[in-house]
Amino acid sequence: MIIGLRRTILITYALLACILPTLASAYEQDWNWHVQNTDVVQWHPRFPARFSGPQSLSETSAAEETVSVDVYGGIRVWDGAELYADGLMWHGFGLSDTHGVAGFPNGEAFRIGTNSLRGTLARMFVRHTIGLGGERETVEDDQLQLAGTRDISRITLTLGKISVKDLFDTNAYANDPRTQFLNWSLLANGAWDYPADSLGYTIGFAAELNRPNWAVRYGIFEVPKRLNGEAFDRHLLKAWSMVTEIERRYAVVGRPGTIRLLAYLTRAHMGRYQDALSAPTRPADTTPFRRNYHGKYGVGLNMDQELIEGVGVFMRLGWSDGQTDSWMFTDVDRTASLGASIKGRFWRRHDDTIGVGGVFNGITDVHRKYLAAGGLGILVGDGTLSYGWERLLEVYYDAALWKRLHAALDYQFIVNPAYNRDRGPASVFGMRVHWSY
Repeated sequence: MIIGLRRTILITYALLACILPTLASAYEQDWNWHVQNTDVVQWHPRFPARFSGPQSLSETSAAEETVSVDVYGGIRVWDGAELYADGLMWHGFGLSDTHGVAGFPNGEAFRIGTNSLRGTLARMFVRHTIGLGGERETVEDDQLQLAGTRDISRITLTLGKISVKDLFDTNAYANDPRTQFLNWSLLANGAWDYPADSLGYTIGFAAELNRPNWAVRYGIFEVPKRLNGEAFDRHLLKAWSMVTEIERRYAVVGRPGTIRLLAYLTRAHMGRYQDALSAPTRPADTTPFRRNYHGKYGVGLNMDQELIEGVGVFMRLGWSDGQTDSWMFTDVDRTASLGASIKGRFWRRHDDTIGVGGVFNGITDVHRKYLAAGGLGILVGDGTLSYGWERLLEVYYDAALWKRLHAALDYQFIVNPAYNRDRGPASVFGMRVHWSY
């Protein structure tokens, strides 16, 4: 039934793409629409584990599938202003109900799994661009982007429901689980508890000043009322997440590179780990201490660099204070990732890509003690803990099958899943099919 549903969706959108070409000119569009469909299947064989807890990755062999379909639309509402919407449909589950690994292996898996196809309005926002004069650049027709031209020096204001990852912590080689790496720790900075509901979206405002060689961005966004929940906390003077990013673009021997420095500050109903440890209750639980608002802060470094044509490297470093609940993304307080992306021109497959990436994830001492005392996070919680850095390796090969249809094979090796030396290592094998218009 699932396979038949996916086939129907793909055929329907392929026909629409043929019979309803955009009426806007290639130079400046008044409106556009796009569609994407991504299917991911992952399987892991049995792996050694001395014990399992309430949020452990199952040590027995298991397989899961996720499906996502997005329908994007954009319209130019007045000079410099554009309105965008994204209708999302999804289906399926992450391995072990998206538990057991801090750097979770499927970036298409939401914390809310579903046996039936569900839908939501994932994005609805206005983007207003104020040109500052000078040299102009061409903007290509794309998802959430109307074709046209704009000043390179500009101010861009964004208001509405978005994915914060659309604007911050982007990376040329490790950014999109639909076309690049699948692991959560490679698509974003794992130590940045970035503002989002359980589907990865939030409501807020962002401003960007862009110049030819640098940019600075600031945003303030709503946070969930409950840990990784769907509903937002409407006490906007008490609950929020602010993020600032400075970006510097440069060239080394004519090869482009970018470095970004990110800082964030969040206030939410997060409980403090130490409060839970000081209480006599076991297993440790921060829930009774979430009545008050507490803060969290952190920083991140993000770099990508082209070495030669078709070959690039990337790196991320992340740090958070790690004293309170991980509230929105994943259970990581320290992270370091490094990897490379190689296009297929070397073997005459110009649209194919090989990616290799490695990650080290860690947590603070008080966070370790909390998990060792039976505490639960967003994704992890084995009931006890023999601590070790979570180490991940991901390798993928993405092949262009036909125009915009791609298929990828993916392998991930996970040492100390959920920071536990008594479990693993685990191997996760995956396959991804991605189609877009």
